[in-house]
Amino acid sequence: MPRLETDYQTFASVFQWVLEHRSTDPMTYSCRPASMKIAKTATRSSVRSFGKHDCGQELTAVAIHLRLLLWTCPSNCDYVCQHIVTDRRVSRDPPMLQPVLQYHGKWPFPRFLGMQEPCSVLFSLFNLLAHRDGLSKVREKISSDYPLRKYYVAFSYVGIASWVFSMVFHTRDFDVTEKLDYFAAGASVLYGLYYTPIRIFRLDRERPPVKATLLRLWTLTCVSLYAAHISYLTFWHWDYVYNMAANVAAGAVQNLMWSGFSYRTYQKLKKPWAAWPGMIVAWIILAMSLELLDFPPLWGLVDAHSLWHLGTVVPTIWWYK
Repeated sequence: MPRLETDYQTFASVFQWVLEHRSTDPMTYSCRPASMKIAKTATRSSVRSFGKHDCGQELTAVAIHLRLLLWTCPSNCDYVCQHIVTDRRVSRDPPMLQPVLQYHGKWPFPRFLGMQEPCSVLFSLFNLLAHRDGLSKVREKISSDYPLRKYYVAFSYVGIASWVFSMVFHTRDFDVTEKLDYFAAGASVLYGLYYTPIRIFRLDRERPPVKATLLRLWTLTCVSLYAAHISYLTFWHWDYVYNMAANVAAGAVQNLMWSGFSYRTYQKLKKPWAAWPGMIVAWIILAMSLELLDFPPLWGLVDAHSLWHLGTVVPTIWWYK
């Protein structure tokens, strides 16, 4: 316990000192030279090197490629000190039961080109490319006069937008990038809920006339729900539990609908492709379950959240088939 307290005291003292003595020059974002002494003192009893950089030197300046991604001296110091503490805990003898801790709700991933969570960025890119490829297939193979084509196209665009904002958020975690990621993800889930009954019950058809009325009411309902969701999170209370519950509820409803539709269609046609929607839904549910396993990153890079992003690539490609 005293060692753990020392680790946190070291981290806190370095970060607090840099916050109080950081440079006011917006062009350099350089810590004052004295911070190097603080850093060297902090690292004498821990691991002296971090990757290819000496920790003391790392604290004295912020490289240009990091500044382009809005890394400042305080945030860079925070990052380096997280790894000082992590390296010290991992190398301890005897080993600790839980050597890797979370900081600000995140595991201490190594940066790549300034990206905070490089694997999540990469796997989000894979999903984006899957949607972009699917969009090209929709445009190429589905006639422009097919009533559902516009819903498929919208599905692709919403998917692309959600994964763009996911990449941005995992590259740099700020309040604004977090909100954009959550709002885009919510839009993607809700659009899936919106589109599902339109496809299953063919609300896009003009006959009987009641379907057109139901489609307008359903559209208004979904738009209102999304507006209320965003308004609550923005103007009332930023609630992670509520946001997760809302997305899980919307996802569960559409997954049940697709599973039932797939089962009925397969029973009727006895064709393997008729079971695909249900199989895709099952795959996505299994991938989502990874979010419940919040384990330290494998090899320091891959955590449960990034694996969840990786797990949605194949079903997305499959869905467009």
